[in-house]
Amino acid sequence: MSKPLKEDAAATTRRRRGERAARKTPTKGPIREWLDAMIFAVIVMIVLRVLFFDLFRIPTPSMEKSLLVGDYLFVSKLHYGTRTPMTIGIPFTGMYIPGIKLPWTRLPGFSEVKRLDAVVFNWPADDVDIIDRRQHYIKRVIGLPGEAFEVRDKEVYVDSTHQKLLPTMQVYWNVFKSDPRVRLNPASLSELGISSMVPTTNPAVVQMIATPRAAEQLTTLPWVDSVRVAVVRRVDVYNNSLYPPGMGWTPDNYGPVLIPAAGMSVPLDAAGARMYETVITRYEGHTLTTASDGSYRVDGQPAATYTFEQNYYFVMGDNRDNSEDSRFWGFVPMDHIVGKAVTVYFSWDKDVMLPRFGRLMHKIE
Repeated sequence: MSKPLKEDAAATTRRRRGERAARKTPTKGPIREWLDAMIFAVIVMIVLRVLFFDLFRIPTPSMEKSLLVGDYLFVSKLHYGTRTPMTIGIPFTGMYIPGIKLPWTRLPGFSEVKRLDAVVFNWPADDVDIIDRRQHYIKRVIGLPGEAFEVRDKEVYVDSTHQKLLPTMQVYWNVFKSDPRVRLNPASLSELGISSMVPTTNPAVVQMIATPRAAEQLTTLPWVDSVRVAVVRRVDVYNNSLYPPGMGWTPDNYGPVLIPAAGMSVPLDAAGARMYETVITRYEGHTLTTASDGSYRVDGQPAATYTFEQNYYFVMGDNRDNSEDSRFWGFVPMDHIVGKAVTVYFSWDKDVMLPRFGRLMHKIE
């Protein structure tokens, strides 16, 4: 009879200990549990956005029709390697502690920047001193480090190889009407994906922004005689607004320019200094001065050549004639690149105040 009594006493002791432990450890209320879950979620989101991906919204039409105003993008930082933070900021805001610059590096990625990649980068021409606080832009990479870039009558050439327009790229076209009195039907143009039409001084000619396919379809209409690419030839309009200024170029006849590559050397003469002064002084942090005899000095030392420290890229918008890109402000340094745009996770059409459901989780080509 004694064995069962001992077992009952042991059970009673364990029960009393459990009751005392329960009294010492108060249970969390629903508000505390909700706050803990929210804090954990925020920490996870910060880690993911710092190391793996970021989220951006398309605010302008410079990439239409590839990317639309109101598209929300996943941007992969892993493709080219995550760039560690350069400043201390408040997560999910544009606020940061001024005057503090962190030592930074770029972690290894699994892909190089490739031609036709849609990349998000900090706008190099922004006046903000710290790179990662400069405004974000998205453009398509057209020229790679070490290549020669040129535009001839709106046609792009890289190392003398013609670069065809992608199906979603747009430019201005001159549409020659068979009869100047013909009035165009906006609904018919909209079916072709053409939303912009500009009259010219010639009543028989109108300009339209269209993709190559839409321009080809225009030629089948009975009131159209021909469709030709519209080329800007007035140098005075753009002479001081392109990079570098004063070259006598236009957006449609630009270059050639040699895109800097890490380890590549260029002569430091008048032409070289004019083309690469911004690269040398702003992006690579050196001084460039001219001696009394016309020679150049880098950081006060005589220099007949200059060797670049990092790679640079030439980028353009897919909506070529409505894009302020490298033609206007120059090359994109590698340390300004944030990541590769990979997916449209949401899209909002402000004109109809509805989501574009067909673009949800749309892969960016």
